[in-house]
Amino acid sequence: MRIHGATALVTGANRGFGRHLTEELMRRGAKVYATARRPELVDIPGAEVLSLDITDRDSIDAVSRTADDVDLLINNGASTATASLMNGDRAAIGQMIDTHFFGTLDMIRAFAPVLAKNGGGAILNVLSLTAWTTVEANTALAAAKSAQWGLTNGVRLELAGQGTLVSALVAGLIGTATLRDAMKDTGLTFSAEVMNDPAALARLALDGIEAGEIEILDGLSAEAKAALAGPPRAFDLEAVATR
Repeated sequence: MRIHGATALVTGANRGFGRHLTEELMRRGAKVYATARRPELVDIPGAEVLSLDITDRDSIDAVSRTADDVDLLINNGASTATASLMNGDRAAIGQMIDTHFFGTLDMIRAFAPVLAKNGGGAILNVLSLTAWTTVEANTALAAAKSAQWGLTNGVRLELAGQGTLVSALVAGLIGTATLRDAMKDTGLTFSAEVMNDPAALARLALDGIEAGEIEILDGLSAEAKAALAGPPRAFDLEAVATR
């Protein structure tokens, strides 16, 4: 689809990668609904700001009624919780599943009729290489992202008949403040070759949507997917940091 003239909705637009996506969409000539649980934190000139909690179905339904001209839905909203599957807080694990899986699913179910009415359009789900390789420090996130990848593949089949492109951006490391804060305790640093610049990744994602790609990968995520042909393995942050 063509971004210029499109109407997009971005979840989690108040900071990090969601902000960069919103800015790049607007740079390319799209109208953008920038949504967040705390809309007062969205300060992007020209964006139409809406309050949205993707774990609250009433909130989703209200936004889908307001943003009824959307033809590009970008599911970027994420949980920043950290937990191990065996010993982690059960509520934190549930929050990850509710956000990454059910939140994404509920957004798609609410907006699929909107997209159909507006000609089919596209959906971009922002995933992570942890969908394909677990991370020792956050195995619960890897499980949630694996579920989100399966969801993406499933709804792609189910929405093909209405002409909706369903694409996954599978990113490795994104150089946002959230990731840098998470890395402080590890003492690890990453080169520019493996740490995505968020603005450049936003351009890659939207280029992929315009080209009709169903999976948009960076270097690390391409490696992770290729490794699925071999035995299961964890993502080695220390090895990546030494590149």
